[in-house]
Amino acid sequence: MPTLLVVHHSPTTSVRALTDAVVAGASDDAIEGVEVLVRPALEAGADDVLRADGFVLGTPANFGYMSGALKHFFDTIFLEAGGALTDDGSAASAEGGKRPFGLYVHGRYDTTGAVRSVQSIVGALPWRQAAPVLEVLGDVGETEQESAYELGGTLAALVMEG
Repeated sequence: MPTLLVVHHSPTTSVRALTDAVVAGASDDAIEGVEVLVRPALEAGADDVLRADGFVLGTPANFGYMSGALKHFFDTIFLEAGGALTDDGSAASAEGGKRPFGLYVHGRYDTTGAVRSVQSIVGALPWRQAAPVLEVLGDVGETEQESAYELGGTLAALVMEG
């Protein structure tokens, strides 16, 4: 059965609301035959990544960067998940990424650095960005939750289609 892995760090009610909406969208009745595996970033491992056919990543923007928990996730799984490095040890661009991913980021004032930091790491994995990044500033209301629901549904549908 195809699997969508949702890896998140949801320490606030705002990020938790987005995560819940992403999971609900991925589990919509229109999605058939997709297992939705939800893991907090500090608990997700390489085995989860290797069995997944697609990914949704969620993080708050902390000091212009992704959360430490999501960074720990990447540090833990990067090489086992097929991450590419250059000769000097920095992340290399992965070519031909097949597995789709989506990203949602919540911040109070800015999400730019957090989005850039995630994309720079994911760009070295055999994944492809399959939906626009959902960037939410300030309060999370119905509109933002609907966008998160759509993000989850979109990634689950892509996984379902294979």
